[in-house]
Amino acid sequence: MDERRLSGRRKAAILCISLGEHLAADVFKQLSPTVVEQLAMEMARTPAVDNTQASRVLEEVVQTAVERGYMHEGGMRYARDVLERALGSTRASELIGRMSYVMESNPFEFLRGSSPEQIYAFLRNEHPQTFALVLVHLPTTDLSARVLQMLPPDEQADVATRVALMGQTSPEIVTDVAGIMEKRLETVLTHEYNEAGGVRSLAQILNSTERGLEKHILAHLGEESQELADEVRSLLFVFEDLLMLDDRSIQLVLRDVDQKDLALALRGTTPEVRERVLANMSTRAAEVLREEMELMPPQRRRIVDEAQAKIVAIVRKLEDADEIVLSRGGEDDEVV
Repeated sequence: MDERRLSGRRKAAILCISLGEHLAADVFKQLSPTVVEQLAMEMARTPAVDNTQASRVLEEVVQTAVERGYMHEGGMRYARDVLERALGSTRASELIGRMSYVMESNPFEFLRGSSPEQIYAFLRNEHPQTFALVLVHLPTTDLSARVLQMLPPDEQADVATRVALMGQTSPEIVTDVAGIMEKRLETVLTHEYNEAGGVRSLAQILNSTERGLEKHILAHLGEESQELADEVRSLLFVFEDLLMLDDRSIQLVLRDVDQKDLALALRGTTPEVRERVLANMSTRAAEVLREEMELMPPQRRRIVDEAQAKIVAIVRKLEDADEIVLSRGGEDDEVV
């Protein structure tokens, strides 16, 4: 589809999907509730985004920033200052990095949204020198590392050596290789798209936002389509889902939880969750926590939600590190 015919709302949805859940969550925080509702609905209606489309939308964003003077001569420093004020230094660096890749016109930029498996499947029958050339020009070093890890050990050493010994390569050669690769990928992956967009992408973003915003968006989605809202909700992890964790996982979570946050969080949950958590603490620790909860004055719902959100964040962090496994409805939850 011609990107010029896309609505601004659809382009915004593609942009947020391309940025990933963490950066997209930061974008959501800067928008009004009405715009967030509209954008969330558009993302849920966007089941997939192909690499070319995402790249072109990102390029348009950067070009717009250039045309409006956000990145005129010496403007990268100005752009960084603005982004740091809006998003913080870490997020600003990530976004500046993305923009820099686009501005540098990396001929392999079209591979940014591709999975390591797709890239490896294309390169595995290529000459090791071609493999090495593509590896050093992939959009991110993380992607390069993940592709390299998929090679057999002896081939890893060969390709790594070629990377280390590789000197300056003619830009024309790099561009030619990229062009050939892009054409061949278009033939092989004509109907393949990034696993991005749709309800899964929206759920990932909501998992990185404040719980109040999460509830608000789910309520709005429910007004438009209860089936859609239920599908998104099934992919989310909320505080009450601690019941889905086994005892060992709960104990790992409690290891990193602040005692005050735990007391606040348990004040606003069900008796089943409260007793399950207390059962995974030592007798003394459980008694102290019960006393703290009994002596605690009434708390605003917002304060309780914030405490629960902190604990949920710990759960998600442990899941990302593969230290615990979350059971997801509708999936094969057998753990081997």
